[in-house]
Amino acid sequence: MTMARPRKIDALLAARDVLTDEGFRLFFPLAALHAAAWPLLWVVAFGFSLPLAHAIPPGLWHVHEMIIGTFGAALIGFITTAVPEWTDTERLRGRILLVLAGLWGTARLIGLLGFEALGVVGAVADLLWLGVLVLYIAKISLEKRTTRLKSFLFWVTCLLIAEAVTRYAFLDIEARMALATQATHLAGFIFIGILGIALARVTVPVTNLVLDPTEQTSPFRPHPGRVNLAPGLVAVLVIADAAGLSAPTTGYLLIAAGAAFMDRVAEAFIGRESARSEILALAGASAFAGLGLMLVGASRLGLPISELPGLHMALMGGLGLGVLAVFSIAGLRHTGQALVFVRRTRIAMLLLVAAMALRVGPEIWPTEVMPAPPYTLVALLWGAAFLLWLRVYWPFIRDQATFQHDGS
Repeated sequence: MTMARPRKIDALLAARDVLTDEGFRLFFPLAALHAAAWPLLWVVAFGFSLPLAHAIPPGLWHVHEMIIGTFGAALIGFITTAVPEWTDTERLRGRILLVLAGLWGTARLIGLLGFEALGVVGAVADLLWLGVLVLYIAKISLEKRTTRLKSFLFWVTCLLIAEAVTRYAFLDIEARMALATQATHLAGFIFIGILGIALARVTVPVTNLVLDPTEQTSPFRPHPGRVNLAPGLVAVLVIADAAGLSAPTTGYLLIAAGAAFMDRVAEAFIGRESARSEILALAGASAFAGLGLMLVGASRLGLPISELPGLHMALMGGLGLGVLAVFSIAGLRHTGQALVFVRRTRIAMLLLVAAMALRVGPEIWPTEVMPAPPYTLVALLWGAAFLLWLRVYWPFIRDQATFQHDGS
């Protein structure tokens, strides 16, 4: 008995060292667990309500927690992993990652129940980790005298502002309901912008690796006009929407931004390798983001459906599939594995697409068989997608033999 406790402590310390060695090891699993648990609890356990929410509508909490919660953890993991790789700088590890996780987790525990009495605590926690990301990107940019990170600095700063406005509106939701709704939707559009620049950075090396696994050549060269077109048009959309321009104006901008994402899909046509799941996942993220934005734009221009199916297609399908693709690619490359999605990874992505289709389809085209989305089944499929991904990648992520691998 005297030896059991030290061994357990040593095991926990060893696990901590591995998980805090690089951002993706800690935050990608946290994002996956949150993505799986929160919708299922909200739909099944709480019945579309929240135990401690009174003034703030549970639906608004849901949007906020999925965007800032699930996708927020994915953002922390992505930034703290990719920025050091792109700039050849020392990566954040150890205590600072635990602090970020603590801030993110504090806000998520409050959001889990809609605990409005501690809303200010949750707001401070979310604004702090977002502020740390902004300062981190700015610091590296200044130290390295590089402009490579300016787009991420812009978008993460925009997300910080949107979250600050959202939390301000939450303080007096009855008087600021419209502002809270607008700010949460803007946060979703901002994440679509981040998706655009992330795909531009990730697609090139992945496509080249698929075309030439030896990495001796770089046969794929993206069209220069496609690199920043989609996120650039999303930036125009965000500015116009924040300025309160008319629904038709923002509707046309939504369609333009969506079309730019659809244009990015053309990059997937690289010959027979186009059928590779590593390529299809990235192309599918662009396609769903583009279709969703265009559907929201069409709704604002008079199409007789609400904006919700378009928003879910863009966020669940586009951003969700993009996040799962980045999780999978980084999880392989940064643990020394070959860039090949195994069958269970492909199944996870199909589950996510199925969840999105079941959530969106009945609202676009209701039928007698399915007049409304089967919310429980949607939550189960969505959660299964992320849990299956975690089941496949957890052995790599926690393995001490891989935590010194630099991902190069």
